[in-house]
Amino acid sequence: MEHHLTAPDTDTRLRHLIGGEWVDGDGPVAATTNPADETVVAEYHPADSRLLDAAVAAAVSARREWDDRGIIARGLVLRRAAEILAERADAVAELMTREQGKTLPESRAEVGATVETLHYHAAQARNADGATFPSSHPEEVIRTVRRPLGVVAAITPWNFPLQIPAWKLAPALLWGNTVVWKPASDTVAVAAVFAEVLAAAGVPAGVLNMILGPGTIGAELVAREEISGVTFTGSVPVGRSIQAAAVPRGAKVQMELGGHNAAIVLPDVDPREAAAVLIAGAMGSSGQKCTATRRIIAVGDAYDDLVPELVARVEQLVVGDGLAPESQIGPLVSARAAKEVTAAIDQALSEGAELLGSAPLPKSGAAFVAPTLLAGTPALTISRDEVFGPVTLVLRARDLDEAIALANATSFGLTAAVFTCDERAVRRCIRDLDAGLIKVNAPNTGSELHAPFGGLKDSSFPAPREQNAATSAEFFTWSKIAYSRTGTPRSEA
Repeated sequence: MEHHLTAPDTDTRLRHLIGGEWVDGDGPVAATTNPADETVVAEYHPADSRLLDAAVAAAVSARREWDDRGIIARGLVLRRAAEILAERADAVAELMTREQGKTLPESRAEVGATVETLHYHAAQARNADGATFPSSHPEEVIRTVRRPLGVVAAITPWNFPLQIPAWKLAPALLWGNTVVWKPASDTVAVAAVFAEVLAAAGVPAGVLNMILGPGTIGAELVAREEISGVTFTGSVPVGRSIQAAAVPRGAKVQMELGGHNAAIVLPDVDPREAAAVLIAGAMGSSGQKCTATRRIIAVGDAYDDLVPELVARVEQLVVGDGLAPESQIGPLVSARAAKEVTAAIDQALSEGAELLGSAPLPKSGAAFVAPTLLAGTPALTISRDEVFGPVTLVLRARDLDEAIALANATSFGLTAAVFTCDERAVRRCIRDLDAGLIKVNAPNTGSELHAPFGGLKDSSFPAPREQNAATSAEFFTWSKIAYSRTGTPRSEA
């Protein structure tokens, strides 16, 4: 099989991976660009229904052989993929920064985390894959057996163009599924490299298929009857449309749909230490994380001590090209995204928000947005609606009761944080905050790959969560219960 795009700087033309072949699409040329300077990173012809048909057919055809290979052999393929990606880490990180915009240290960290994700799921191949139960019959064994869903559709976002696909593709493949993957249109070059790594590691033809194209081709994919499971990270409206298309036919759905994450700060903590953690959680990756700190709720006297520390840290941030060593905050993924975030900031100011501070911007570049700290009330639109960029709102609460009420006053429930030395307050927040992930004296962002990850309310869907091996297995397989008794030999008389 031809391995296209063997190094990020050898060719800007991308193709779709279908049935083990790299094939061109028929649509008009689309391109991804470096958001820092608008230079072209990659070009491709988007997929149409014909290519989608071929990708789904290839995945259906490859199911039996991949299932028959066995989980240990599949785990070895993932381990080899981790080794190949580690060998190419520097080049892949540079490509990620050029295409997505995040700083080079952030890209390197994501590549490293992806390598760890592949190793982690590869190692799960040797864990117990079922449980046994006692039986009232003395010669009977009761056990669970896991079987793959079949063909899985994976639709992934641009903000973590390598790690989120790894969260989904690695366990899907480990448990014997075949996959049709539609990565985000803004980061197709990174996706093509990851697909090539998996193919080079030994994923057979048709087991992983990658189609590049707009959201409409993703919508067509999840509507296909052959798709037995859909794993998706993205917006609430798209997630709900996937739910409507897939759930009625009995397909499994796993979704992470964003957040409007709050961090509560009580007066008993060091404001300088808390501010450093909060700004990192709010502004890191240019605020383009579903887990980013969108609201900081200062309780009582904490407000007056905390705000100056927050302002000082925001104003000291260095914004620039992600490849520049001095840059702490890169551009947003596109000029379009930057325009949307800027409009949300302007709307907040027009509604009465106070501009507390912002970082200086580079002299050029349409995709840059100044990290911005606002103060205001829960009446502001930005207090309820997610803004996917480097902006956070500071709110004041009289006491912990009001702070928890403010934190919960949104349709989202992904992460929440509390900063305090009071163990009673910690336990109260863990119990009463409406979020799937609670952080204590730590940023809203960040999670461990061996722990389950997911939200509540509009941030998720009631299905097994991501990352953790047990929850991944629960999603990517069906469970059977087998009752086995020893047979009686046939009599020779």
